[in-house]
Amino acid sequence: MEVREIKTREELEQAFEIRKCVFVQEQNVPIEDEFDEWEEAALHVLASYKNTPAGAGRIRFFEKTAKLERICILPAFRKNGIGKAIIHTLEKIARDKGCVKVILHGQVQAAGFYRKLNYSIDSKEFFEDGIAHYVMVKNL
Repeated sequence: MEVREIKTREELEQAFEIRKCVFVQEQNVPIEDEFDEWEEAALHVLASYKNTPAGAGRIRFFEKTAKLERICILPAFRKNGIGKAIIHTLEKIARDKGCVKVILHGQVQAAGFYRKLNYSIDSKEFFEDGIAHYVMVKNL
């Protein structure tokens, strides 16, 4: 398994296809909500499993805080540690950029996953694109 910062348009398109499969097709997020004005400003990562694109995520920066976003893994590749690897890679990028804290909007059904990675719930449940979420935080 490998998680790397996206450097080419082809890799970015692979990440976008994964996001379409997971968020748009599987979770019914409207495509116009999935892709936003932050795509060009964000730093994106692509996860591969046995040389096959399997997951994606992105990160944006706000002074000493980074926001992890659009973290997803294709159904066939779940339970292989890819989500954990994506999070660890994004956290390393955040630390390397001088961030001291990371935040994310974690789906309620994934809160246990994030808690195992030392994230804390920092909000009441709210809905984003029709899906229940929490704001979750972690000090780096």
